[in-house]
Amino acid sequence: MPAKRSPEFVDTGLITPARMRVVDANAIALGVTELQLMESAGRGLAEQVLTFGPSRVLILCGKGNNGGDGMVAARHLRRHAETEVCYLEAGPRSSACEHQFRAVKHAHVGMHPLASRDDLEPLCPLFEKAEVIVDALLGTGMSGSLKEPLKTCVAMANASPSKIVAADIPTPGMRADRICAFHRPKVEGSKVIDIGIPVEAECFTGPGELTLIPPRAKRSHKGHGGEVLIIGGGPYQGAPWLAGLGALRTGADIVRIASPVFEPVPDLIYERLEGKAISPEHTERLIALVEKADAVVCGNGLGAESHGIVTAIAPHCKKAVFDADALRLPLPVAAGETIYTPHAGEFARLTGKTLPEDTRGRARVLKGTGLPGTVILKGHIDIISDGKQVRFNRTGDPAMTVGGTGDVLAGIAGALLCRLPAFDAACIAAYVSGKAGEAVVAERGGGILPSDLVDKIPSILFRKGA
Repeated sequence: MPAKRSPEFVDTGLITPARMRVVDANAIALGVTELQLMESAGRGLAEQVLTFGPSRVLILCGKGNNGGDGMVAARHLRRHAETEVCYLEAGPRSSACEHQFRAVKHAHVGMHPLASRDDLEPLCPLFEKAEVIVDALLGTGMSGSLKEPLKTCVAMANASPSKIVAADIPTPGMRADRICAFHRPKVEGSKVIDIGIPVEAECFTGPGELTLIPPRAKRSHKGHGGEVLIIGGGPYQGAPWLAGLGALRTGADIVRIASPVFEPVPDLIYERLEGKAISPEHTERLIALVEKADAVVCGNGLGAESHGIVTAIAPHCKKAVFDADALRLPLPVAAGETIYTPHAGEFARLTGKTLPEDTRGRARVLKGTGLPGTVILKGHIDIISDGKQVRFNRTGDPAMTVGGTGDVLAGIAGALLCRLPAFDAACIAAYVSGKAGEAVVAERGGGILPSDLVDKIPSILFRKGA
């Protein structure tokens, strides 16, 4: 899909810090380095400061990338105004901030380390005489309450007669005469500075999406990773087991398979359903299992004759992924968040709409269908939409047309849904499934097995997409 046409599906307005981290990481993966982004941000910040026409500028820099932005600004401001930099000294800096710190030390600007509150008293004249103070202390990385020397630094800046320009977002408690937001605003009333992030960093999935996965606490116990129930099998016996293995490799702690068919997979818990197919006699048992699970994956290898059971149990699901034979009318809807994973034929079966061949046209149709959940529309380029947002995923390989890869995708989505909102879980699942397929093809060429994908999942999910 041509990049120049992608802005139709790019989000606008305020962006959360978490989403901004995704976009930054995706931009870096697309070839724009962290230092390039920081240089653009710092230069843009300096240009905004100069609109006030100052002869004296004081820049307050933290230890993260926000501080690095301020240090870049100092290098660009030194030729236009007397520039002083106060920087936090205790503790490590981010690697990009450390790079900028080494550079700014040679830029012939005043450098003043702040290790404690006592370091600020001799610097009172700098605060009083500065015509502009740049707040590059914390940015979007702030958590918890302010500690010294930050607390006193904020108080001194607020008490000064200076204009205050905040880099990206004001430090808590700091007044701001102008907020310079990089790429997109994080708070209302910001002046947006374009820092050269590619459009595709926003509208295509990438390794940045993996930053949304919450880390496991050191004291986690069994169950913290989520409990997934897979309901399927009968006509097609392998499908639910592939989904279950995908869920386990994605980090689910407990995965149960409710099916009439047993497969000897010791990693998965088998919940036996008597008979050759799932039928109304299983409803009560399935509802009890569904209510215990954090997320349910339903439809894999199920067969069309069991759809009435799907619609009966769906309202009891906290969260659910409906795949394959569950993608029929009447549409099953979970009590909580729902993900649907149709290919083009299943989408037509659900909506009565035939998809156009072009990706943008497909995205428009998908976004406008009004389906009550998040949809992963599988194809050469996957399209993910919740009716408000749209993302595209281009990971994958033609060899993944082999049957069963969609079951693995459903399992990945189910495990992620235990810990993430549906839209984020769907985007990450599509990305990871495709990357796993690419990794298998790189090793083996064609003729892959859907089970080959399973063992590739952890290295992609938990090693930053490597």
